[in-house]
Parts: sequence; structure tokens; C-alpha cells
Amino acid sequence: MLLKDLLSRLDYYITEGNSSKILGPDKINICAVVNNSQSICAGCLYMCIKGSSFDGHDMAYEAAMEGASAILVEHAVKLPQNCKTPIVHVTDSRIAMANISAAWFGHPAEHITTIGVTGTKGKTTTTYLIKSILENSGYKVGLIGTIETVIGDKHIPSQNTTPESYLLQMYMQEMIDIGCNCVVMEVSSQALKLHRCDGFTFDIGVFTNLEPDHIGPKEHETFEEYLFCKSLLFQHCRLGILNIDDSHFEEILTNHTCEVQTFGLNSKADFCAYDISMFSEPGKLGIAFKTKGKENLTLELPTPGMFSVYNALAATAVAHQFNCPSNNIKEALKYTTVNGRFEVISVDNRYNIIIDYAHNAMALQNVLKTLKEYKPKRLICIFGCGGNRSKLRRYEMGEVSGKLADISIITTDNPRFEDPLEIIKDIEESISKTGGKYISIPDRRKAIAYAMENSQEGDVILICGKGHEPYEEIKGIRYHYNDKEEVNSILKGNHKADI
Repeated sequence: MLLKDLLSRLDYYITEGNSSKILGPDKINICAVVNNSQSICAGCLYMCIKGSSFDGHDMAYEAAMEGASAILVEHAVKLPQNCKTPIVHVTDSRIAMANISAAWFGHPAEHITTIGVTGTKGKTTTTYLIKSILENSGYKVGLIGTIETVIGDKHIPSQNTTPESYLLQMYMQEMIDIGCNCVVMEVSSQALKLHRCDGFTFDIGVFTNLEPDHIGPKEHETFEEYLFCKSLLFQHCRLGILNIDDSHFEEILTNHTCEVQTFGLNSKADFCAYDISMFSEPGKLGIAFKTKGKENLTLELPTPGMFSVYNALAATAVAHQFNCPSNNIKEALKYTTVNGRFEVISVDNRYNIIIDYAHNAMALQNVLKTLKEYKPKRLICIFGCGGNRSKLRRYEMGEVSGKLADISIITTDNPRFEDPLEIIKDIEESISKTGGKYISIPDRRKAIAYAMENSQEGDVILICGKGHEPYEEIKGIRYHYNDKEEVNSILKGNHKADI
């Protein structure tokens, strides 16, 4: 592909190597587009991207030596003496990479309906609900998110909630190649901040909710920045579907350029939920409600909590844009669950087990408060806290579980390079101040087995922190581990607490 075609939607200028000689892009042919220094090859366009710990501009010299046809930069770079490699100068190489990647793959977003979901909580579940409803209505849908990317029968484990722009464009083109006509994806604040979704306009953008999270040196410096990044989706979509009940609703719409529809409990919402009721059955905790406005439905969900209502409303609002039949919406919502997201595991008639990804105090509090509404005999919370993260998180989680759970079982959760016993000690210090009952069992398998072996009829056991994760990270190594697999193994008699 000619360089001029890759740069057609960008402002740029090209110089010859170290000189100030201006070049044109017309005759420069590109055989590959890369942003990873390990993928540099003769004839490629190497895009220098500045990351949090490594600046790709430092590899411009190597790219020139390896015979790159052109190098994209946003600031000055060191090059070999007498270098004649074309240097493409842009203001922001991440914005350029997104547009170049879109061009390289033939602008796939122009040939598939794109749905982006952003928010602090509910992104993952909402994307799966949307996918389920659309597929139940005859559409072929790709998915990109925190757990995985789904392209037909191919399931690719995710490294980021939203992949880098090159991967994102590649995945969309692969979806088109197998006949997908829709893609639903989670859009993180980091993705919006780092321009991973530039180069195309979403057909539909969805906002679930906003609470303080992801505030830190390597994410967002302030809550205001976090909110601003979330709001960018509604400057990059044609239709915005937003939670009208969220306290930041108006702020998220600041400078929006899209048509707006709303969902929530507010009677002014375009998709309004009412007559909400909870139900509990063996191996099942759920919620039912009716909708009015643009859709008049009676819905039942196999997951508990008000957040389930909001997730379902958002999915219903998206389905409305596709004219999905009411029965298809009802059926999809009634049976769709998401791996590791408030997932109810059927055990027997005695007690329920819930597996959830809650790994900070805010999420844990929401889950525990939701479960208490179902009035379990005892609410047992199994949790730990990841290592090499702010210690405040473990203290806060300990306080929340100590106050809300009847029994807390403190265990290990991705200690990384920290001593898991020291993490547990910190949690114990916090939880002991609440007066809540607790026991510490460092081995996560044994902690789960202990809870199951000592359960009573009517109990609810919450296993949280890891959700869908298939690993336990210890000293830089990820060992295979999954909470759901462990529960099933214990049910088969393969593991016991032995404490």
C-alpha cells in the first residue's frame, strides 16, 4: 500500500532522514505497519509510540538500519548518519496510528455496525447482553472486551479492556471476513485517553455509570480527567444511550455531538424500568421488572441487583435500534450470564455460590449490599487483594467485608511480588477494627473448600476478586487457576479444606 493512502486523513509532513528536505508520500510503498520494535522489517512503516515505561522513538535508529520504508514520529529522533529514510512528522503518533491502522485494514468500521460501551461498572455484562440479544435476533456479532475478543468460534484472551488501535482495526476486519455485521466492545477511559478508538465513529455509544476508580499515576491523575475521558465517546458516536439516573449524566454529555437517548428508573427516560422485584430459587438469584417508553416489556434476569436492571435496560435500548422482536429480547435476557460477573453457581437446594470480579472496596460493597437484600441466612465473603497495588485498597476491602458480611474468609488474590501473608495481615488489621467475624486461609482452594464444607442451608457464599481470571499471579509467573473450576472440582470431591 502506498504511504499516501495510509496518511490520507492526517495532517503531516515528510522529511528525508536527518535533513530538512521535504518529501512526498506518492512513491513510498509500505509492506507492513508496525508499532512493536520486535516486528520491524524491511519495507515497513514503523510507528514510534510513547508508552508509560518505554518510548518507541528510541527504536527509530534500529528501524532505519533494518530498512523500514518510513518512520512515523511525533518528536525528534536519533537516526544513522546520512540516513535517507522518510520520516513522517505528526503532532500525535497515537492519533496517527489509529487512522493509519484503519486505512491499512480498509476502514472496517465503515462496513460493520459498531457499538461501544463505557462506564465504571457494567461494561462487560452489558456487552454480552447486547451480543446475546442481537444474535438471538439473527445478527452475527463480534465482541471485544475485558475477558476476551470473540470472532466467530475464535476466543482470544484479552490483555487490555480495549486493545491498541492496530489490533482493534484488525479484529474488526476479521469479523467482517467471517460475516459479522455488528461488533460490540468495551471502551475504557484509557482507550479514549490514548486514542485507541480514533479513526472511526461509533454508530452507538453507551454510558453505564461513573464512580471514582482508575485514579493513579499510571491511569488518570484526577477524577475530573477520568470523567472527561469517558465523555469523549459521546463526541465520537452517532447515537448516545446513557444512564439518566447517574449523578454525572449531564457532565458526561458536555460537548457531546451525538443524538441522545436515555435509560433508567427516572420516568423521563426513553427506556424506563418499573415494578421491580427480586426472586430467589435454589441455585438462582434473580430480578424481574417491566419497561415503558420506547419498549414495553416484562423482563426476568438470572442475576440479582439493581445494576442488573441497568445493564439490561442499556442492552434493550441498543436492541431497539436494531428492531429486535420483544420475544428475542426477553429470551436472551432471561438466560444470559457472564463468566465471573455475578455468576450464580448451581450447587443444590441448600445454598448459593456467587463468583464475581469485585476487586476493590466500591465493587465489593455493591455486591455485598445487593446480596443482603436477598436475606441469606449467612453471607460469607471470600476475598483477598492483589499485591503491588495501593495498600489503601486492601484496608478498604477489609472494612467493607467486616461490616457487611456475616463471615469473611481472607485469602490470596494475585500477590504478584508481595508476600501473600503480609497482604492478609494488612486486611486482618482493617477487618478486626469492624468487629466482623473472619478467618484467614492463605490457600485460595482451601478457603473455598472450607466455606463450602461449612455452609448451612440458606447461606450465600461470595467468591470475589478474580471472576473470570484463569490464573494466579505469583512472583511474575501466572499459574493456572480459576474460581469456577475450583468450585466444580470441590463439588466432585477432588479438594478438601484440610485446615
